[in-house]
Amino acid sequence: MMKVLVPILAFLAITDGLIRVPLMKFKSLYEQLLEEGQLKNFLTNQQLNSDGSYNEPLLNYKDMAYFGQISVGTPPQSFSVHFDTGSTHLWINSVYCKSEACTMHHLFNPEASSTYHSNGEPFSVHYGTGSLTGVIGYDTVSLQGLKVTNQEIGLSINEPGNHFARPLHDGIMGMAFKQPGGMTPIVDTMIQENLLEEPIFAFYLTNSPGHGSEVVFGGVDPTHYTGEIHWVPVAPGSHWQLVMESFEIDHQETGWCSDGCSAIVDTGTSLLTCPPQFVNELYQKIGAQANEYGDYVVDCNNLNNLPTLTFIMNGAHLHLEPSFYTLVYHLNTGEKYCRLGIEGSHEEYRDGQPFWTLGDIFIRQFYTVFDQGNTQVGFAKVAS
Repeated sequence: MMKVLVPILAFLAITDGLIRVPLMKFKSLYEQLLEEGQLKNFLTNQQLNSDGSYNEPLLNYKDMAYFGQISVGTPPQSFSVHFDTGSTHLWINSVYCKSEACTMHHLFNPEASSTYHSNGEPFSVHYGTGSLTGVIGYDTVSLQGLKVTNQEIGLSINEPGNHFARPLHDGIMGMAFKQPGGMTPIVDTMIQENLLEEPIFAFYLTNSPGHGSEVVFGGVDPTHYTGEIHWVPVAPGSHWQLVMESFEIDHQETGWCSDGCSAIVDTGTSLLTCPPQFVNELYQKIGAQANEYGDYVVDCNNLNNLPTLTFIMNGAHLHLEPSFYTLVYHLNTGEKYCRLGIEGSHEEYRDGQPFWTLGDIFIRQFYTVFDQGNTQVGFAKVAS
């Protein structure tokens, strides 16, 4: 199979103490097939499971993703990674890996780095849609001009299945709080090495392919948001987990979070996920219908009349507008195709409360600040 190399045009600018890493958004295979009118044929030729559903890798074609570039080692070797607040590990594909999934990516060669060292300690990581095992090493990680020395890194050895073969990234940079006995996230190392003016980072995500999105380390960029930042405390040591006090549809209380809802703020999840016990009612109230692709779609001519979804957290009412929770595709036929960027969560409850994931669908409407020093997340409406 021919290796596909995708150039990541990334640079880093340091102004007023802010460290900016541009993120690139790419079209998924799902988007390309849909726009070219080939999705139905593609789905027809896929092998169905016994329950009539498609294999998990197929679902990943629907994902959108944002990637940035880092370099590892001396001299630096460049990799495209997914900046993920829903996990803690920093790992990259390595020459040790012989799995088919690794043949599609740049591979880190530790023997080519004069600053690499390792004691051979193994690691493993399991995501909702994929897993891998490997060995832990230590090396310099550069975000262009910013150098993080002696960073703990996972080098992949075995990547079963084909989940990691399909995405465009060469690894994942976990940015959640460090877990007991786990690997040290790179943000922790940045703080330990006094590389940041403030122990915070912030995401600005746009809906356009290519340039525009960025993650900023060490502060916030006031040009990316309007109004004030609303702060919500998070559980220490969590994957940025917070409590929702209420959820409204079209400014009407649902009662779904009467005893609180649990939610994580996860840049590694493309969609907004709703507790599965409520998702069908949410589809009904929005007026979405399932189609032959398994998508929940709405009338593209009626987007302005869809209800606003309101998340109430620490007293702040955060309104998610339909233009943000719907995904609009422009087909080659000249028609538009509009589906919801909402699906059911993989678990009903977390810590005894209905469980949500505030993924990229949510973050595109709200400039999102992760304050590691004060264990809180801040939300502000993105500047138009």
